[in-house]
Amino acid sequence: MNDMDVDLNLLVALDVLLAEGSVTGAARRLGLSTSAMSRTLTRLRAATGDPLLVRAGRGLVPTPRASELRDHVHELARDVRAVLRPQITEVDLVALERTFTIRVNEAFLEFLSGPVVAAVSRAAPNVCLRFAYKPDKDALPLREGLIDLEIGVLGTSAPEIRTQLLFYDKLVGVARIGHPLLTGAAITPERYSACKHVAASQEGNFVKPIDDALEQLGLRRAITVVVPGYPDAMRITRQSDLVARVPRSCFGNGVADGHAATAGLQTFELPLPMPEFKVSAIWHPRMDADPAHRWLRDTVMSVCRAAYPRR
Repeated sequence: MNDMDVDLNLLVALDVLLAEGSVTGAARRLGLSTSAMSRTLTRLRAATGDPLLVRAGRGLVPTPRASELRDHVHELARDVRAVLRPQITEVDLVALERTFTIRVNEAFLEFLSGPVVAAVSRAAPNVCLRFAYKPDKDALPLREGLIDLEIGVLGTSAPEIRTQLLFYDKLVGVARIGHPLLTGAAITPERYSACKHVAASQEGNFVKPIDDALEQLGLRRAITVVVPGYPDAMRITRQSDLVARVPRSCFGNGVADGHAATAGLQTFELPLPMPEFKVSAIWHPRMDADPAHRWLRDTVMSVCRAAYPRR
């Protein structure tokens, strides 16, 4: 018998036969006629090369091979039934024990990881959240199951990746309170470009549009410090005359209100066009139907939308 000839119905029938020790009893449990059950026993004997159940007086008794197989067959039949029945759509959050790996940038970890952890812990106290930084936007970790969920701006061309909008964001300027740029005259491209700047290396493609716009005006800004993330840029800006650009979500809205990272800082609208961009939850479609993962996505979405409602 090759792999393509295996009939899983025989496994279920063998499990019931060994449990009942009777063709009649097994037929009753499976809703079959006694003759159909007898034919199934004949097929099982041919498949296993063993009589399995033999006559002893008026009843049947298992052979040594059948006794040896009983517990194993029962476990396999139980597993087959579990695999081939519809997935449970509800999850017992109190009993759920699972680790989710979420890939985020430093800004999300600074401002939103706390509320997300609080919401998850209230509902599912045995769930562990593992946050990982985003060195890039490669979809491979999602495809390979190394990452359960990613938060950020979609930057992958992987066609199968699923996304769900969390909130809209926009880059704004930030400087220390009392900075000369924030006093007196309006903030013009000329005054803005005359400042020295600290840039977050994760800005990526957001850097080029503003520098291109300044260049069209015959202006150029001087970036004197480059740091890994937006919270780093905010720390340096607070203690210097450098100015930075950060997402609006880092400052003055939702959970960022009153946050220690924003103390001593003031935002301003950039004097050049800055379009909004989407911050999304990103995951692989293999996780679509997983009820625990769906609950995690919904929880993250609720936290983000409560913190940053659409203006």
